Amino acid sequence: MISFVCRLIERHFLLLAIALSLAAFVQPVLFVWMKAYIAVSLGIIMFGMGLTLEFSDFEAAVRNYKAVGMGVLLQYTVMPLLAVGISALLGLPQDALIGMVVVGACPGGTASNVIAHLARANVALSVTMTLISTCLAPVLTPLIIYLLLNQQIEIPFLPMVKSVFWIVIFPLVDGLVLRRLLKQRLDQLLHIFPSISILIISMLVACIIGLNRDMLASFPLLVFIAVALHNLGGLGAGYGAGRLSGFNHRDSLTMAIEVGMQNSGLGVALATKYFGIASALPGALFSLWHNISGIFIANRNRAVSSGGEHEGKS
Repeated sequence: MISFVCRLIERHFLLLAIALSLAAFVQPVLFVWMKAYIAVSLGIIMFGMGLTLEFSDFEAAVRNYKAVGMGVLLQYTVMPLLAVGISALLGLPQDALIGMVVVGACPGGTASNVIAHLARANVALSVTMTLISTCLAPVLTPLIIYLLLNQQIEIPFLPMVKSVFWIVIFPLVDGLVLRRLLKQRLDQLLHIFPSISILIISMLVACIIGLNRDMLASFPLLVFIAVALHNLGGLGAGYGAGRLSGFNHRDSLTMAIEVGMQNSGLGVALATKYFGIASALPGALFSLWHNISGIFIANRNRAVSSGGEHEGKS
């Protein structure tokens, strides 16, 4: 029975996310309570990831330094430049342009690791990229914003590193250690965690929609189009650069997810603090959209992967 429910959840991932999102738009109160538990929820997903990985996966990610370096480089070049280009192309107002640049200058977020896990991409590579881009953010994000907007900002290093440690590294290592200690005894439970991750990320997206319902109701179409193009451009650049550089589909997909999905929460916080609430709109929309596009990618790649597995067995 449990296996059937898990397969049902995995098969209808996108439909579940859409249904919960619509429910959140109609009745935000059903999901906004999750705001206080976002970090814990992401930690649970990261713990589940750790149970499916081995320490050797991260050794392989470190050895694949070319992919790591290219992913981080693309994130801090393509995304800021895309922000400026798309804003100019669509003629966005100044506040929206600022918000786009701020989001584009941010590092990868934890959501990219979750989507990489659900899409059956290279999770170890994704986590390594996120960790490195986050450690570089206190230097590179203010520098990029200064170069493009001529505005000085500050990002405290320790709070960012602590956040990544407690949300990503700590639960992930716990899962890795538990996997190493218990080994095959965990195999019967591992098939449950993808379904748990799908439920949690679907509810988190619904929470984001509930928290931003009033803004979404006004539907700033032009800014929404800009945000969607920004995210899709990053996804395309990451995957295209990976394939052109000779990386396989799995690693290229990981690069696409890592480049295209930004730490939009940081973008909202920085825009609000240094430029005003109006500049936070692109970051808020990005937070919603990159999860939706990420779910679509994960759903699509899981379906393709499952199809390949079935063909291999037949």
